[in-house]
Amino acid sequence: MGGNGNTPCASCKLLRRRCAKECIFAPYFPSDDPHKFALVHKVFGASNVSKMLQELPIQQRGDAVNSLVYEANARVRDPVYGCVGAISYLQSQVSQLQMQLAVAQAEILLCIQMQQDPAIPPAPQLVDSDDKSFFLQNNVPQYLHFAPSSNVIQDYSLKKEPLFGQDIVSS
Repeated sequence: MGGNGNTPCASCKLLRRRCAKECIFAPYFPSDDPHKFALVHKVFGASNVSKMLQELPIQQRGDAVNSLVYEANARVRDPVYGCVGAISYLQSQVSQLQMQLAVAQAEILLCIQMQQDPAIPPAPQLVDSDDKSFFLQNNVPQYLHFAPSSNVIQDYSLKKEPLFGQDIVSS
């Protein structure tokens, strides 16, 4: 039989066929992990996966199977966007964190400047986010006024569901 001696691989078991010695699925879908092939089969189909694996060199097939499993998991969670949705969510988180970092660095720079030149009055804190006169207060150039980093707007409109049952990024 394929891969594991007497037990058929997960693919042949699910498809209820005899697992041949040269079964293309056996090295990548062992019988002890049937859920892995079931997901890939549900999203891509066994025939398509077989064709993809046959077209690849043997040394690249393992990585291809891992990618197919990842994409299948993502497609089950988000049928429209798949892993692109997860990537977009992570990119938006990176952008938000970069913005928070820039604000924090500006606050640090302002504190350093205030220590070196105590003549600069402290920057006012943003109380009302709609206050149009915020940047017009005092005679300090407007680029020195920074809102506290806790006022950075966060958009959680994208899904925060973990892939593979675990959080990729903890917030």
